[in-house]
Amino acid sequence: MLLMKLEAKEKFAFLQLAHYLARIDNEYRNEEIDIILEYCSEMGIDNDDFFNMNDFDLEYILQTFKTKYSKKIVILELMILIYADEKYNIKEENVVIKISKYFSLSQKDLTAASKWGKTIASLYKQGKIFIES
Repeated sequence: MLLMKLEAKEKFAFLQLAHYLARIDNEYRNEEIDIILEYCSEMGIDNDDFFNMNDFDLEYILQTFKTKYSKKIVILELMILIYADEKYNIKEENVVIKISKYFSLSQKDLTAASKWGKTIASLYKQGKIFIES
């Protein structure tokens, strides 16, 4: 929804970040795969199926996002991914906290993003059920 507003370099960085977050709990579920594929479609980029957790550098990727605008888009969209499988575990929470601190986002911003992501993930799931039934 908002990812198309990112710059090209930010889109590829976001995709890496999404793959990392989807795998951080060691459960890369179908719901997360669907959301990542939706992200790719929206951004007009191919999915990187060869993501390697061992090669990922969170801080390096986060440096890509320079503006408050792009940082807020990233956190909003990642919250959709987090809630896609209806699980928000401690590993995901820790990553989101690291990202929000790195981006200098307030707790208020993080709470708002979390609520938004949960709502959008639920609506996405409902829409998908509607379309497929």
